[in-house]
Amino acid sequence: MSPEPDLLREPLGAVVVGPEVFASALAAQGVAVGRVDWRPPTAASELAALWCDEVDAANRATLERILAAHQVLVDVRPAIEVVPGMTRDTVLHAGPPIAWERMSGPMRGGIVGALIYEGLASTWAEAERLVARGAVRFDPCHHHATVGPMAGATTASMPVLVVENRSAGNRAYSTINEGLGKVLRYGAYSQDVIDRLRWFRDVLGPAFGEAIRRTGGVDLRALIGQAVQMGDECHNRNRAASALLIKALAPEIAALELPAKERSRVLAFAASNEHLFLNVGMAACKAALDAAHGVPSSTIVTAMARNGTDFGIRVGGLGEQWFTGPAQMPEGLYFPGFSAGDANPDIGDSAIVETIGLGGFAMAAAPAVAGFVGAGGLREAIAVTEEMAEIAVGEHPHFRIPTLDDRGAPLGIDVRRVVETGIAPLINTGIAGRRPGVGQIGAGTVRAPLACFTEALAALAETLAVR
Repeated sequence: MSPEPDLLREPLGAVVVGPEVFASALAAQGVAVGRVDWRPPTAASELAALWCDEVDAANRATLERILAAHQVLVDVRPAIEVVPGMTRDTVLHAGPPIAWERMSGPMRGGIVGALIYEGLASTWAEAERLVARGAVRFDPCHHHATVGPMAGATTASMPVLVVENRSAGNRAYSTINEGLGKVLRYGAYSQDVIDRLRWFRDVLGPAFGEAIRRTGGVDLRALIGQAVQMGDECHNRNRAASALLIKALAPEIAALELPAKERSRVLAFAASNEHLFLNVGMAACKAALDAAHGVPSSTIVTAMARNGTDFGIRVGGLGEQWFTGPAQMPEGLYFPGFSAGDANPDIGDSAIVETIGLGGFAMAAAPAVAGFVGAGGLREAIAVTEEMAEIAVGEHPHFRIPTLDDRGAPLGIDVRRVVETGIAPLINTGIAGRRPGVGQIGAGTVRAPLACFTEALAALAETLAVR
């Protein structure tokens, strides 16, 4: 017999060229792993075809529409009254289209909770029977000028925030933020969750709506700009924006003809919810980006959304088509008692915030939250924003970041730049438990899958060639 090769006398390792999931799986088994940061080459001809005057002009037009947006919070109304296409049997969900069979645990939990809240079912089994016989119509929030955080469940009687883009005349909608922890948007559906939602419907929503109408509307463009100056990035940190919103509404809420106990409860809820503004900001971003969508040849992303199974984008020049890839696992910090093994892949429409240059793109504005979401300190937060600027075509003049000498937040995610650089958009996010009913278990950051952008690039090149 020939002697044993020297190779087999030493411990074996692995060199991984590709997705991090392969490296993580080997490392978990004690295998020494070397990582190589390599990506397959892009179809150079497709990319080259899109670097042209026609596309650049389309992108400038798209950017002009975004920058012209003047978003104002004007009302709170039941969804059935204002959301286009809403019906009594409709359940809107976050992310691109998905069937019940492929929905993740938290999304199913949110939908079951919504059906129980509406009185259409009383148990999980009843809700499943409704779905099985086709008595529930599912559709993405984005298809109805709406955005839904996390599971995104929005139904007919839920009060929704009404945001008007006064420069373009369009409106966008979102539910009221429930706060953190065990809430419907994270897939919880216990009785206390349902009771809170019904209080929203009967008391909180009408009170907010009347207070907003009495103010004549809250200027959200100005409020977001001020909040960014005060240390918010308006995704995982909304402390300043929420305080500014409460300041605008509190005098009118105090003057409402409500029982003193209910006025106190409304104000206490608003004051205790540091993410009260998140859903308001999401609708503001949606109102601006919807007005900018539809410019032929534009390579600017106008929506990013996740349903807990798929991550999807829509692009300005490609109509209503979704380009999808697998939803990724967030990296971040977990609440006590939870770990990555308990987490669901990323979920929710809140990535609309990053799509307009806030959230992860404005990380440098919020060093206080950078460590919480796993990005380190101020230096790392600035580096993230500078990296995101490499895939953006401009800056937002209304959202200026003090730590970057008042430069505007990176604006206009360009499919060309994402594919050319290999830099995937970074999103600040909450982390949902993968089992229905658990709720929120942490917060962190996640990257969009590059597959969405490479597919969109090919479609853009084909569209341009046809024209």
